Amino acid sequence: MEFKIDKISQNARACTIKMAHGVVQTPVFMPVGTLGAIKSLDAVDMSEILGAKIILANTYHMYLRPGSKVIRGFGGLHGFSKFGGNFLTDSGGFQAFSLSHRSKPDENGIKFKSHIDGSLHYFTPKSVLDTQYDLGSDIMMILDDLVALPATKERIELSLKRTIKWAKEAEIYHKSQKSKGIGVDQNLFGIIQGGTDYNARKECAMALCDMDFDGLAIGGLSVGESNEQMYDTVEGVMPYIDPNRPRYLMGVGTPEDLVENVSRGVDMFDCVMPTRNARNGTLFTSFGKLNIKAAAFINDHEPIDNECQCYTCKRYSRGYLNHLYKAKELTFFRLASLHNLHYYLNLMKEMREAIMADKFIEFKMEFYAKRALTK
Repeated sequence: MEFKIDKISQNARACTIKMAHGVVQTPVFMPVGTLGAIKSLDAVDMSEILGAKIILANTYHMYLRPGSKVIRGFGGLHGFSKFGGNFLTDSGGFQAFSLSHRSKPDENGIKFKSHIDGSLHYFTPKSVLDTQYDLGSDIMMILDDLVALPATKERIELSLKRTIKWAKEAEIYHKSQKSKGIGVDQNLFGIIQGGTDYNARKECAMALCDMDFDGLAIGGLSVGESNEQMYDTVEGVMPYIDPNRPRYLMGVGTPEDLVENVSRGVDMFDCVMPTRNARNGTLFTSFGKLNIKAAAFINDHEPIDNECQCYTCKRYSRGYLNHLYKAKELTFFRLASLHNLHYYLNLMKEMREAIMADKFIEFKMEFYAKRALTK
């Protein structure tokens, strides 16, 4: 990985990341392809229509089905999905958290039952990397111990202890595998935990910055805390994260979350929100959210957003999309997802342009002013 800071405007950063499957310019939003595909979209949609340079796939789900060895036989995620850009794979730690009734972490890893057939499995810092070597992802995430918020001080301390221990094991193992020619073009990111506890975040960030990770992620947010707590936590930990490595805020979030956290120095994001909300009829626009299910749109000839140049807005009306949704036509999922993802990707592009022109503050003010006009 080659990483370069192109420009800083206030604390917002525009960076360039070069990896085996292409160049990624930040700030960047990574569409979530949990099962090796963005729901309702394919590789052509992602590359040729949306121009996405990096997407996320889920280690937990791909490990269970179809299995990492199967995917390896197709040439990894790139050969399997035919997406030629970069892939980031998470470690499965979040799934262990979200499926907590089926999982139990201990000192050495996470035991869990498959949500598919109930079979027993055990993730360790080494085993999740072995799976990700098979997947061939460009960025691999380490196994971490995530906790729901609010959490007790004792549980936060245990999470820190495990996360730092597992991070060191992953760092050492990845180096040993690379010396054998395994995962040479794959990059490893550490994950900073600590809830909303300032000192815990600081301790974890400093410990991981002492390790040889290619990038550093902030995990364990957007899991029950308020927006203000999230923003304060990111702002508080940022001085302790090496500025010469990519900074990734995991699982976040709304357009407002992206703007606020870019302004605090975050480079990379992912979230299921644009595609999940699309399938439920909620569309993101320059003036806020729009519920296409509303009866007011039945005879509306306008596009979703007159400022939008996406595939959907250039071709179809709100009235048509309203009809597709109510008729439960599968085409709606694709058209709505293309719009929402275009909105997110374009938002990141606009932020980068503002940073490069050293006008991020002006961009942020205009972003909120447009929303205020519709309230």
